[in-house]
Amino acid sequence: MALRDIFFPPKRDFVKMLHEQAKKTSDGMVALLDYLADPTHEKGKRVEQLEGEADEMRRILIEELNLSFITPFDREDINALSRDIDDMLDYAKSTVEEMVLFEVKPTEHLQRMSEGLADAAKEIAAAIPMMMSHPGVCTQHVIRAKKSENFVEHRYREALVDLFKSKDVVYILKMREICRHLSNAADRGDEAADIISDIVVKMT
Repeated sequence: MALRDIFFPPKRDFVKMLHEQAKKTSDGMVALLDYLADPTHEKGKRVEQLEGEADEMRRILIEELNLSFITPFDREDINALSRDIDDMLDYAKSTVEEMVLFEVKPTEHLQRMSEGLADAAKEIAAAIPMMMSHPGVCTQHVIRAKKSENFVEHRYREALVDLFKSKDVVYILKMREICRHLSNAADRGDEAADIISDIVVKMT
C-alpha cells in the first residue's frame, strides 16, 4: 500500500457495491422465473451466468472491505448483507441444476414461489440505496420484501401438502429438495431485509 493511501485512504462506495450486487441478484431471480416458465438450456445457463457474475461482485466487495479502514456502517453488516444477497442467487442456481439433474418439470408451486423471490429481490435492491439518504422509503421497501418472503413460505407449505399426496416416493424426494432451495432463498432474503432494517436503525 502506498504511503498516500495510508494517510488519505481511497473512498470505497460500499452502498453502491451492495446495490449493484443486489440488482444482479434481482436479475437472477427474474431469470429463474423465466426458466420456470420455459425451461430451456439457454435460460438455465442465463441463471448460471448471473450467479457467476454476482459471485465475482461479492469477491471484489470483500477484498475492498478488507482493504478499507473506514466504512459507512458496520463492516460486519456489509459482509452479512452481501452474503445473504449472494446466497439467494446461489439457491436459484441450485434449483436449476437439480431440476436438470433430477429431470423435474416446473410446477405452478415452483413458479409462484419464484414470483415471490423475484419481488423480494427487487425490493431489497430498491431498499439499499435508500438506507442512508431516505430511511423511511428504505423501510417501506424492507416491509414489502418481508411480505414477499412470507408469500414464498406460504406457497412452500402448500407445495408440500400437494406433494405428499403423491404415491411416487422418488418424485417426492426430488421435488421436496427443489422446493427447499426456493424456501432457503426466501429465508436469505428475509435475513437481508432484517440487516437493512438494523442498519437504518443504527444510522438514525
